[in-house]
Amino acid sequence: QLQLVESGGGLVQPGGSLRLSCAASGFRLDDYAIGWFRQAPGKEREGVSCISSSGITTKYADSVKGRFTISRDNAKNTAYLQMNSLKPEDTAVYYCAADWSGFCSGYDRNRYRHWGQGTQVTVSS
Repeated sequence: QLQLVESGGGLVQPGGSLRLSCAASGFRLDDYAIGWFRQAPGKEREGVSCISSSGITTKYADSVKGRFTISRDNAKNTAYLQMNSLKPEDTAVYYCAADWSGFCSGYDRNRYRHWGQGTQVTVSS
């Protein structure tokens, strides 16, 4: 059974950096696109970034463009989200998810069949 586990969250000061990991177990991620989502207190879950199965196509939400970088290493069965210049507004639970189509076409949750449990990111001074 395919499972995704996020790690790397924690407490960081504004302007700091964190690197989130999304590790898959049970099956390989080679044929899946990966999306990162986040949900802040009192808000709906929003798409942050996605990457195609090949790693060639990437997309970013306007709120994180230029600060976050998504990547993947299919040999390690892991995807990453590098977060730089963090702001308090980035505070949220971050989730990774796998899209069976393999295409990075957006953040339609119906396309993401497998989800991790989330990791908390708190940006505060």
